[in-house]
Amino acid sequence: MKMVTILIPAYNEEEVLEKLYDRLTEVIASIKNYEFEILFVNDGSKDDTINIIKNYRERDKRISYVSLSRNFGKETAMIAGLDYAKGDAVVIIDADLQDPPELIPEMIKYWEDGYDDIYAKRRDRDGETWFKKWSSKTFYRILQGMTKIPIQKDTGDFRLLDRRCVEALKKLRETQRYTKGMFSWIGYNKKEILFDRDPRAAGKTKWNYFKLMDLAIEGITSFTTFPLRVSSFLGIGISFLAFIYMIIIIVKTLIYGEVVQGYPSLMVVLLFLGGAQLISIGIIGEYIGRIFNETKKRPLYFIDEYNNEKEKNS
Repeated sequence: MKMVTILIPAYNEEEVLEKLYDRLTEVIASIKNYEFEILFVNDGSKDDTINIIKNYRERDKRISYVSLSRNFGKETAMIAGLDYAKGDAVVIIDADLQDPPELIPEMIKYWEDGYDDIYAKRRDRDGETWFKKWSSKTFYRILQGMTKIPIQKDTGDFRLLDRRCVEALKKLRETQRYTKGMFSWIGYNKKEILFDRDPRAAGKTKWNYFKLMDLAIEGITSFTTFPLRVSSFLGIGISFLAFIYMIIIIVKTLIYGEVVQGYPSLMVVLLFLGGAQLISIGIIGEYIGRIFNETKKRPLYFIDEYNNEKEKNS
């Protein structure tokens, strides 16, 4: 029988694990002729998450777990899970139950029809503020406008990936990861299914606006150099305007003579040029910082434990 791995990154999710396990096992019981692996990736949780997972494994051998040595972030936790997943297909799902496990049978059906990447697109997003919805929509519009890769809008990590998609993603080892863009970048035969996203079943979200902003910057700098091009065009445009202004000043001085005036306009020009330079330097710095991190060639993560065995990370 084919095996399907259900990959679940988990960080401080002790409050929701029982509900998650009950709904997952109910869904799995309804799917015949498949073997299942439920693979948790404990991303350095500070609560009782790992102990709860271990207790579930003792009575259900379909459960496996990878426990990272510290919190590396969800993007890294997902690639760690893909490295250890055994299935012919992998379903990535969040632990908070905002992504309904009941969609897994439909994903498997389309997988058997020949699709490689069956992703769930959010039709509605309950429990999110209007600002978060607006900012998310705006970000995807900006990112799509900057890159030539077709970015999937209103789509998270909830999807089924065929083994060849998994192997392709495992080859992408950059440290600055934006997995949502990687799903689009690798290509393959994709299928969209719509769903209404529920609020969290329990616990608190780990994504504040600062982290979401950081993820947005990762997405833009990982898949396009358009901001660098904008800073170049901005520099050319400002230089051209400054040259025209210089000609005007010279001509005006030759005709009317030199008069000590223009302090306000001088300050405006200096502040404008200084601001434009700082913005350009900041954009360049973001890319240089990513080059710096990539040149270190550090491992993406370290494993503390895999299925009750301590990892040597050799």
